[in-house]
Amino acid sequence: MMDSIKVLFEYVAIFFICYMLVYSTFLFLSVTVGTSVLYKQLQRRQMKNELQHDYYIPISIIVPAYNEDVTVVDTVISLLNSKYQLFEIIVVDDGSKDNTSQALIDYFELNPIERPIRKLIPCMPEEACYLGYRDNIQITLIRKKNGGKADSLNMGINASQFPYFICMDADSMLQDDALEKIIQPVLENRDVIACGGLINIANGVTIKNGKVIKYKLPNNILIIMQALEYNRSFLASRIFWDQFNGNLIISGAFGLFRKDMVINVGGYDHDTLGEDMELVVKLHSFCRSHQIPYSIKYEPDAICWSQVPETMSDLIKQRRRWHLGLSQSLWKHRNLIVNPKSGIVGLTSYSYFLFYELLSPFIELFGLLTIMLAFSVNIINVQFMIIFYLIYAGFGSILSLTAFFARIHTQNLKLDLIDVLKVISLCLLENAGLRLVIAFVRMTSFFRYKKKKNHWGEITRQKMNIDL
Repeated sequence: MMDSIKVLFEYVAIFFICYMLVYSTFLFLSVTVGTSVLYKQLQRRQMKNELQHDYYIPISIIVPAYNEDVTVVDTVISLLNSKYQLFEIIVVDDGSKDNTSQALIDYFELNPIERPIRKLIPCMPEEACYLGYRDNIQITLIRKKNGGKADSLNMGINASQFPYFICMDADSMLQDDALEKIIQPVLENRDVIACGGLINIANGVTIKNGKVIKYKLPNNILIIMQALEYNRSFLASRIFWDQFNGNLIISGAFGLFRKDMVINVGGYDHDTLGEDMELVVKLHSFCRSHQIPYSIKYEPDAICWSQVPETMSDLIKQRRRWHLGLSQSLWKHRNLIVNPKSGIVGLTSYSYFLFYELLSPFIELFGLLTIMLAFSVNIINVQFMIIFYLIYAGFGSILSLTAFFARIHTQNLKLDLIDVLKVISLCLLENAGLRLVIAFVRMTSFFRYKKKKNHWGEITRQKMNIDL
């Protein structure tokens, strides 16, 4: 009996080690490719003979908001600081209970208007519309009956005038060249139907006229560890998948879409917690099943600064929502993994998100539990497992630091010595500590999260550092 148990534990240990090795290999490739792309783009920016043009594709910027009176005005101000010449701003207030609408009306002197909105995508009805102008940019505010974030985005699409739209959160700020950068893939390739931008953490950052004038890591340990995590994700894996047209996620904080294609697939899904990912997966599925030439891109030079949770309770709520949204999107479009037409999206991207995003908390925590059980019955080489885990955590930490400092250097940001020491000292804790906590949160999200109708998944907001 003991021999059978020992053999079983050995097989589980081998599987767990192979699983970690495959993930480490992917992480190494993604960070290597991501860093290489960043430095190539830096070299292009430094060239003196860059092509200048006066041609602009008109863009509608949609800002869905619910109880965002603390940040929404600063978000619109950051948009008005853009270098781009042809865009409109549409803020959709989803029945906020605070002063979101009034803050915008007062600051930008918006006036009430009568405006019929053609509902190409179903959404909750509007209650009031306001219009104003600042520096020749049209600002539209639509207050509607509460329907959730997806419903608000669909209202914004219905109200938009232009062929491309950008969705962004009401707690975010764009750099002054972000619109020029995110539309660049469309100018280069007419088959581009969507493009994601880079999300940087805004906590502790000061922006003036669309430019970062101060970059300082806060003293909050949780924010610093999220900064490491974001860089590993946005500056590594998303650049890697971009090489194969395999990105399944464009962050809801900042993404560009071709409006006619989004209307064709029915807009944002009201019944999915991760409406941003679901739309991208739906676009992949639609284009591949109808054999439509398309490309979904990622542009790391298009930079958006967005707030992240500052407390563990807010972070837990956010990650539960993200994980449930991931599971809903993958389940809804499960045909991708068995459909021959899905190509690399089904074979690689979908498989990666299934095994290394959705199921990873179960696999990793099950592996650790198995090791502890094996240790309790004295059938495991403890020294080997400790060394293996330390090597794995150290390897991941080094790659996280590589991604972080590559971003700092290629974006011409400056860190003082204290901030450098903060990042280095916390990288191992993030990789071996926070990662396990988040894995447990994600694993239990299916049991502890109760979906509320029209729920936004709010977190506590702080006033943004935008120097007027």
